[in-house]
Amino acid sequence: MGAKKNFVLDTNVILHDYKCIENFQENDIYLPIVVLEELDKFKKGSDQINYNAREFVRELDLLTSNDLFLKGASLGPGKGTLYIVTGDKYQEKIALSFPEKTPDHRILSSTLFIAEKNPKVRTILVTKDVNLRMKGRSLGIEVEDYITDKVVNVDIFERAQEVYENVDPDLIDKIYATPEGVNADLLDFKVTLEPNDCFILRSVRNSVLARYNPYTEKIKKVDKTPSYGIVPRNAEQSFALEILNDPNIKLVALTGKAGTGKTLLALASALKQADMFKQILLARPIVALANKDLGFLPGDEKQKIAPYMQPLFDNLNVIKAQLTPGSPDIRRIDDLQKNNQLVIEALAFIRGRSLSETFCIIDEAQNLTPHEVKTIITRAGEGTRMVFTGDIQQIDSPYLDAQSNGLAYMVDKMKGQELFAHINLIKGERSELSELASNLL
Repeated sequence: MGAKKNFVLDTNVILHDYKCIENFQENDIYLPIVVLEELDKFKKGSDQINYNAREFVRELDLLTSNDLFLKGASLGPGKGTLYIVTGDKYQEKIALSFPEKTPDHRILSSTLFIAEKNPKVRTILVTKDVNLRMKGRSLGIEVEDYITDKVVNVDIFERAQEVYENVDPDLIDKIYATPEGVNADLLDFKVTLEPNDCFILRSVRNSVLARYNPYTEKIKKVDKTPSYGIVPRNAEQSFALEILNDPNIKLVALTGKAGTGKTLLALASALKQADMFKQILLARPIVALANKDLGFLPGDEKQKIAPYMQPLFDNLNVIKAQLTPGSPDIRRIDDLQKNNQLVIEALAFIRGRSLSETFCIIDEAQNLTPHEVKTIITRAGEGTRMVFTGDIQQIDSPYLDAQSNGLAYMVDKMKGQELFAHINLIKGERSELSELASNLL
């Protein structure tokens, strides 16, 4: 155990994870009063950050009486003490560099005040704001990102499924000839297969798309099977539909850049299995771009969110375009929408709902925090399947990155579980232009 430290928390750490104060071991935590003022502004609203602000304030209320402001409150056995910093003067060193007393600058001033008051203890400002970390460093203040839920290895999001060369051609013949699959121990190369791993086996004369099924402990052939008019265009898309169409897999992650077909494949698979579920639900978080709050948009709540939901409707229209006009499949889609069995809406609107017998697709999941993803998955009732799609290189939320977003966190924590599968889609299939832009721009 190292020397005890003092951690000063920025507001964005609390909005990211309202239980963050439980993660600092025996170290002391300081909250500048400006952080409580900022949390107060976030308390109203239905987004996850509003919920986090309310929950954190409730946690504080449970912890303390006036002790919190006078001598601090213990966070429990083996934990440090929590202090609220009030009445600290705006530090001269900060005023010289940043005369404007913004909340960020007041947090820097509080950190400097705590550091000077406790010269023998390392004082560290924890913030998810890169710009504030840079400002802190410029003043000699020690700063850190909140990394408790960061994923160390994100290489898996850049790789396609494995290709195993020089496989015995007779084994590949056997896989083709045995629909239920062959025993995994027949593979003559040493590799540890994770549940639901998908891969290509190749020999000098033949090859096969294959998946390791953890329930049967067999390696079976993956077919290029169409779903609701959508035909897989490459091996990765075939793997995705194989996983999506298996009812034993309750949680699926589809990652990849724009145009790889993540949402389209998930929706096509859901429609194919519509009879097995009470409802198909497509949802995505609303992350306002260019700092435009929803309040600036005209119309009522439904009209405000319509532009954000349009990409989901576009995917539905792509599927309809593959089907024959007036066909039973198109009528089925229309009926599902009419009867509220196919619902497209903002993620904020499903808060607090218990999702039973639902095929739930969460789009743009890279814009969710780990806590938000956990909250959504724990709502899954009996007979529910959940699919999370997203591109971890295309994050719109200002305080998330490739390592700290909820999608990457879920894949990291769930790998190895029999009811989970992750497929990374590499090849863009929208158009040559889309693929070029995605790679070069």
